Amino acid sequence: MKRRDLIKTSLATAAAGALASTALRAQQAGGMSGMPTQAVAKKPADPEPQVNDIEKYPKCNYCGMDRARFHHSRMLLHYSDGLAEGVCSIRCAATSLTINVGRGTKAIWVGDNASPAEVKPLVDAEKASFLVGSSIRGVMTRRSKVAYSTTEAAEASRVANGGEIFDFDKALLAAFTDIAESVATSRKTREERLKRAQEKQDK
Repeated sequence: MKRRDLIKTSLATAAAGALASTALRAQQAGGMSGMPTQAVAKKPADPEPQVNDIEKYPKCNYCGMDRARFHHSRMLLHYSDGLAEGVCSIRCAATSLTINVGRGTKAIWVGDNASPAEVKPLVDAEKASFLVGSSIRGVMTRRSKVAYSTTEAAEASRVANGGEIFDFDKALLAAFTDIAESVATSRKTREERLKRAQEKQDK
């Protein structure tokens, strides 16, 4: 399945509905450009955004998390117009790709956990192997999604930590699924809280 079709299919889920609402609110506040505020890059077009990416994009464009702290899970999206977005995780990358579904991507990078470097280097997410659902702590999600530049490194981590090995598109679909579950849980929790408050008021 092509990524654009994958994203469109995911948009049919509850998560995509929530993200679509976010995009609509951003569109209404987007100013004269008509683009969602999240899609309006805070930096000029860059032919090589992956060079010194943490310095260029220190904070996640969606949740504001420190990308240096989460260097191991960080991602960088380079869109076809040359603008780039730095995010903290595949969860926020899913948000970016949803809001910017009409824009093409030149490249998508992710932190390489196969590297022993103190700050994980970026690798092509298309070629990475993602360990999904292991005991490794997740970033912006309960179900972790950890990227490795080689299948050998991913397999070694799977043996040590459990989980399943996915390619990027499957890991992205897992991220959308987790967003949907999170949205459903939040809605249920809110409804139960309101119900208890109403019952207390009626007494």
